[in-house]
Amino acid sequence: MMLALSTSPYFTSDFELQIAWYVEHAGEDVARRYSESVVHTVGRLCGNPGLGARCEFKHPKLNTLRFCQVVRPFQKHLIFYRYDDKNLFAERVMHGSRDLPNRLLEPPAAD
Repeated sequence: MMLALSTSPYFTSDFELQIAWYVEHAGEDVARRYSESVVHTVGRLCGNPGLGARCEFKHPKLNTLRFCQVVRPFQKHLIFYRYDDKNLFAERVMHGSRDLPNRLLEPPAAD
């Protein structure tokens, strides 16, 4: 059963900022491939939400999150999400080298 997708405003902002970064620094083709990789990964999660691992963050707002790597070649980016019986809630998408427990609590920002 496919879950319905719901994206948070933070997810949407993270996604748009990363695409803009790729357009500026790597070109439109790389930005398009990044976008396709994220969309593909989210689609896989809607079909199999248990694919991602549980996060082990101590903050109560983060302890129910799961994460999954974006498909290659963007596997250093992580999608953070929650799900229930009917919906997948995509919360954030960001590079895994960030200070994740802190960055996940902050609004998206262009760095």
